[in-house]
Amino acid sequence: MKRVKVNAYQVGLVFKDGGYQRMLLTGKYWFWKNEVVIVYDIAKQFIAPIELDILLQDRVLADILTIVDVKGHEIALQYQNGLLKEVLTAGRYAFWKSMNPYEFIKADISKIDIPEYIDRTVLVSRQVTPFTRSVTIESHEEAVLFVDGKFDRILQNGVYYWWNNAIPVNAARVDKRQQQLEINGQEILTKDKAALRLNAWAQYKVTDLQKAVLDNKEYDKQLYVSFQLAVREYVAGFTLDELLEKKESISASVLAQVKAKAENLGVTVLGFGIRDIILPGDVKDIINQVLVAEKRAQANSIMRREETASTRSLLNTAKLMEENAMLWKLKEMEYVEKIAEKVSHINLGGNGLLVEQLKQLFVAPKT
Repeated sequence: MKRVKVNAYQVGLVFKDGGYQRMLLTGKYWFWKNEVVIVYDIAKQFIAPIELDILLQDRVLADILTIVDVKGHEIALQYQNGLLKEVLTAGRYAFWKSMNPYEFIKADISKIDIPEYIDRTVLVSRQVTPFTRSVTIESHEEAVLFVDGKFDRILQNGVYYWWNNAIPVNAARVDKRQQQLEINGQEILTKDKAALRLNAWAQYKVTDLQKAVLDNKEYDKQLYVSFQLAVREYVAGFTLDELLEKKESISASVLAQVKAKAENLGVTVLGFGIRDIILPGDVKDIINQVLVAEKRAQANSIMRREETASTRSLLNTAKLMEENAMLWKLKEMEYVEKIAEKVSHINLGGNGLLVEQLKQLFVAPKT
């Protein structure tokens, strides 16, 4: 015979020739050699050594066990003292009813939505993360949610969790901030067949998420093409000279033309501008020559106007001097003074007026 002791907080199961016999509580027992006793700690999960249904036929044993059946599409969250202890997958589980009983919360993971009664802190725990998937929508974003390839709803900014199963879930994010579109290197022919290259920019913002993502594919590329065609259409309607004169009006015209098309894309256009217009080298040289010629012509015109004004002033002075002898004398003295400044030494006699003598020196006598 052999002696078996079952301590406090333990349970013993007696088997004879492989068959279950009875359950033992705390105490000391003697058994024959063909009897086997398995002792269990009731603070731990019960792992049945044989088919569980056979053991549950013992009502005494069944009364101190908690049975948890988890179906194939379920998981069970095992709590003890309010804390998550383990996640149970499909199967049948047995736990001893101890002083700190377990609590079990089942969840159907065949669907994607997670019940609200499951706290988010549980979803981010190490035990649960293998069963969940998540997506983060930033504060400047919105997203279109597709479930099993079908539109489900619009997601605002935040963190979203779903059960990780065979149902595909996809969130198409869209940036709701103001964005800029660069339209560079557009080679265009004007009405008079002059080739030029144009660089432009456009600013826009997505305002209708469903139109942008559901009704249109690559809305940003479509917006780019709309601006490109609008610019080409405008430029092609003018000659090069007209275009250079009207370049300030290009932005307003293109913006007005594209706005309606942008609304169908779920986009609001906020601004458009021409960064620069690049002309071919030969055309640029010709324009520079024309500009130089125009400036020279303007300079000549100004010089002629100044000469005419000067001549007119001299004529007016001559008329005044002719009509006024005193003015004539004063003018003579002014010129004599200027000439005398250039002469270092002058001899004058005392037999006449000084001014008259100076006049005779500098004014040649009439023949």
